[in-house]
Amino acid sequence: MALSRIWSAFIIVAIGIASIKYCTSSNYNSIFNDMIVGKSGDTIQIKKKNIVQLTPHLQDSIKKYGEYKENRIHYIQRGQQVHIYRIQNADGVISSSKAAVDICIGLVGIMTLFMGFMSIAEKAGGINFMSRLIQPFFSKLFPEVPKGHASFGHMMLNFSANLLGLDNAATPFGLKAMESLQSLNPNKQRASNAQIMFLCLHASGLTLIPVSIIAIRASMQSATPTDIFLPCMIATFFATIASLLIVSLKQKINLLQPIILAYLGSISVIIALLVVFLVQLNKDELNDFSKLLSNGMILLIFLFIIIGGIYKKINIFDAFIEGAKEGFYTCIKIIPYLVGILIAISLLRTSGVFDALIDGIKYLASFSQIDTRFVDGIPTALIKPLSGSGARGMMVDAMQTFGPDSFQGRLSAILQGSSDTTFYVIAVYFGAISIRDTRYTVGAMLLADLVGIFTSILLAYWFFG
Repeated sequence: MALSRIWSAFIIVAIGIASIKYCTSSNYNSIFNDMIVGKSGDTIQIKKKNIVQLTPHLQDSIKKYGEYKENRIHYIQRGQQVHIYRIQNADGVISSSKAAVDICIGLVGIMTLFMGFMSIAEKAGGINFMSRLIQPFFSKLFPEVPKGHASFGHMMLNFSANLLGLDNAATPFGLKAMESLQSLNPNKQRASNAQIMFLCLHASGLTLIPVSIIAIRASMQSATPTDIFLPCMIATFFATIASLLIVSLKQKINLLQPIILAYLGSISVIIALLVVFLVQLNKDELNDFSKLLSNGMILLIFLFIIIGGIYKKINIFDAFIEGAKEGFYTCIKIIPYLVGILIAISLLRTSGVFDALIDGIKYLASFSQIDTRFVDGIPTALIKPLSGSGARGMMVDAMQTFGPDSFQGRLSAILQGSSDTTFYVIAVYFGAISIRDTRYTVGAMLLADLVGIFTSILLAYWFFG
């Protein structure tokens, strides 16, 4: 019900804000058309004015630079005439609906590949082996899951893939984990405690090397594209610990048990040692190491699975095909859920809700007489729970506007790497197993996101002041 209320609120608020803009500003006469059939990057010409009709501030800015940009409204001088345009920042609901289907179709190949290998691993006993390996720790965090259950192995693969930045592998492993946990769920339409714990930990996005962010910063000519690596790592670690604490308090799980402390301590030490090693590498060395670690791990997993299948004398190819079919049908099943989430996100963005939020935050920061530089990185944080590609676009925009090595550019990069796309994850993972009642999942995940945002801002001031 929580997700249903939030989804409904998104749509109502978006249409309400758009209606206000339509009634109060001539710049938004076509806003309803933009929300339905518009496309990201569309240039909508609003009007032409003689430059003397504009405010003195606008006149000075336009005469100085020949153009001026203010809250997505662009003023371009053509002689004495000023052409006024509005640039659409997101696709309308029609294009977003198509994008949801395209995303699912893009997932089909990846899902069939990894679900096929997962099927081989299950039949060869590899998942049960991994379950026994991690059982002492996971049995404390997931007390409702029986010892030796296959879901422990699936969850371990998902968390490992996330840690190494293997997005392509993390999703299939995670969906398989949710399906395994669903087999234990007495109420098939209501999220179980174990499913909520798993999804919140997954969505916290603990990642060792933010490869894509470093690559974007390098492509934008950053002098030190890897300098956000350590802040990103710390921010995601805090977000993950926050998720663990929030869900554990809700489910009354005692985290002070020796087994939990030992495992968390060991994981922290391993991560710390890796960080010490990685911070000594230059940009090229870090890039090469990350490629070796991520791609090498995928090939190593494939190799172990095939060797295990041969040892157990199973029909490897038939097992692969069986799992691959399951991956295909899973992708088809999540299309309606993804369409629903993406159209709500589209309405929020095209209606200008985010612009209103940013303006409000800037006003409050100025009114409180605090440093307002962090506000320019906030759009990335606000959109990240809703859209990974949208947040990436905001990060790139901040880097283009202020520079990749500016405080704002670095902060947006840290925020991009500090969490996962909360609502997308909920739509895909719960949609795959037809869960309707998500209980407190949304609230817990958003609280963890908030911890990640505050941590990222503090780290940005600490590292880059």
